[in-house]
Amino acid sequence: MSDKNIEKWSTLKEVQEYLGVGRETILQWIAKRNMPAYKVGRLWKFKLSEVDDWIRSGGADDRNAE
Repeated sequence: MSDKNIEKWSTLKEVQEYLGVGRETILQWIAKRNMPAYKVGRLWKFKLSEVDDWIRSGGADDRNAE
């Protein structure tokens, strides 16, 4: 298996910078809007491709809020 095809895991801080939003916003999206995130010990980890797909499908859209 080639290492070139394996997407690295991103930290919460990296996702904050990538999306330009705060920590609390991301934590709320995880809790209330099913943002794709994985708990590894005490840390949240993300795949940026999954986050991109979630955003494109309207996951972060305020109009979709409960």
